[in-house]
Amino acid sequence: QVQVVESGGGLVQTGGSLRLSCAASGSIISIRAMGWYRQAPGKQRELVATFTSGGTIDYADPVKGRFTLSRDNAKNTVYLQMNGLKPEDTAVYYCNANILRNGALRWLEVWGQGTLVTVSS
Repeated sequence: QVQVVESGGGLVQTGGSLRLSCAASGSIISIRAMGWYRQAPGKQRELVATFTSGGTIDYADPVKGRFTLSRDNAKNTVYLQMNGLKPEDTAVYYCNANILRNGALRWLEVWGQGTLVTVSS
């Protein structure tokens, strides 16, 4: 089995910063894409930032210039540095990864349990 586990959420004031971490573990051969999505109350889940299969980074327009995605390939971990947080950033943040497991023939999409980010005004 493979899994991704998020950490780093919490409560912060407007303008503050948080750093989220997501670590993939298990019998992993390769990770094709990995990043973050979020879901605010009453809204659909949306992309925040992700490393694409082509090696580039896609950012959602609302977070460009404020959020930075980085990774440590040796640790199968991605980080989301969030600066200049706004109340509209309040959401559950989910890690997503496209993983090839040892012995598998197909890529597997894996979601984490989510971590809550609350930005107070």
